[in-house]
Amino acid sequence: MNGAHSLVKTLLAAGVDTCFANPGTSEMHFVAALDQIPGMRCVLGLQENVVTGMADGYYRIARKPACTLLHCGPGLANGLANLHNARRARSGIVNIVGDQATYHRPFDAPLTADTDGLARAVSGWVHTSTHSADLGQDAAMAVRAASTFPGQIASLILPANVSWDEGGVVAQPLAVPTPPAVDGHAVDNVAKVLRQAGGKALILLSGAAVFAPAQALVWRLAQASGAAVLAEYGASHLQRGRGRMALERVPYGMEAAIKTLARFEHIILVGAKPPVGFFAYPGLPSTQYPDSAQLHVLTRPEQEPLTALQALADALQAPQAAIPDAGPRPEAATGAPTPEGLARTVAALMPEGAIVSDESISYGRGFYPHTHAAPAHDWLHLAGGAIGDGMPVATGAAIGAGKQRRVINLQADGSAMYSLQSLWTQAREQLPVTTIVLNNSRYNILIGEYKGVGATPGATAMQMLDLGNPSIGWVKLAEGMGVEAARATSMEECARLMQASFAQPGPFLIELII
Repeated sequence: MNGAHSLVKTLLAAGVDTCFANPGTSEMHFVAALDQIPGMRCVLGLQENVVTGMADGYYRIARKPACTLLHCGPGLANGLANLHNARRARSGIVNIVGDQATYHRPFDAPLTADTDGLARAVSGWVHTSTHSADLGQDAAMAVRAASTFPGQIASLILPANVSWDEGGVVAQPLAVPTPPAVDGHAVDNVAKVLRQAGGKALILLSGAAVFAPAQALVWRLAQASGAAVLAEYGASHLQRGRGRMALERVPYGMEAAIKTLARFEHIILVGAKPPVGFFAYPGLPSTQYPDSAQLHVLTRPEQEPLTALQALADALQAPQAAIPDAGPRPEAATGAPTPEGLARTVAALMPEGAIVSDESISYGRGFYPHTHAAPAHDWLHLAGGAIGDGMPVATGAAIGAGKQRRVINLQADGSAMYSLQSLWTQAREQLPVTTIVLNNSRYNILIGEYKGVGATPGATAMQMLDLGNPSIGWVKLAEGMGVEAARATSMEECARLMQASFAQPGPFLIELII
């Protein structure tokens, strides 16, 4: 067999059965192998940043890596922004990047690039295959790297001749390393802090520590000690709704975050990093917690938190404590669209087990308090700050859920323009995605950031933040991509369209004028 056949068979043997692709000439033998070998679901994205974002959303829900297929260094470069987001989300992806044939590289053809250098900027593991006989083993190592807890990007660079040369060998799956063991001293130290500090301690969660099994233990710890609990602002995936904690995140705004954290003398990190500002601001510190606060690491991001939380609960002899009911489900809002009204309407109408892909940016920072009483659901956030992930992540999440769960994409209009090709893939795959485009015809977050850094916007600056000249017609754009769409100017219209979309199997877009 050739190298491409050994690559596909090795990926399938290791459990990688979904490929998000935007291929080119260098990858044609891999494409042929995907065609000839059954078992791999191939999903086409019309731009590489859609491809990489779909792989991110897929991992967050399926909890196993898919592979991408990108065309040479420039194709990888097109996908870097959402690979950056995926790296921050700690998503596992087997990133397969085609490249010039090994003997063709010295001729410096137009598409020749420093593919390895580009890949290293966003990857935890990078390797360039050089022989067909080794490609299967290289692929097995890539899957192992991508699957290593909590997940990372493994980039396998694939020269064209390594695909087409004969001599490929299928490799067996490699055992995935177990996460580093829990540090007993860390558990003892945190137990001592919680006994002594009480309400002056904060338990800060991220990664798997914000999933439902960990939340049950964290709630016991909070009840036993009096400690407060927050999620890291950059937490990429929270399990929320009934049966889960009414978790809030550390605020995005520096002044609000500093105020929220000011009272804590101890911050216990469970898969989280010390809270710092998204940006630097004149006259404000980089860190959001008091200089006097002590940081205590219970688990690092690469450590599985459940064992540590259970050990901590045992050390504190924390009694069983059920997470309290969140109260009555809110009713759908009426009148003019507001952030609170949209949040209540989403909570009132979402189906059980829904997935929310939230790239609402500034509009959605207050959504959480109004959605705690929604049915159990998963809420996915932009983890790396590179806008343009909401639509691709929603698309990949729908595929990761096997098209069995409704995905609701709360999407700012400016960042939607970065990856609107996602709609085409949703239509082609008939995915159950309801996209709500929040149309305020501006980069509203940047108007707020202007104030935050102390700059004064004038006419030229406002021209660079305005999306209303000419206005963007989201209904026409969606329909041009094959997605049914409608416009809403009130919460009643939005609720009616949401309910109708939830009842159909395919995608739907609502342009909500805010």
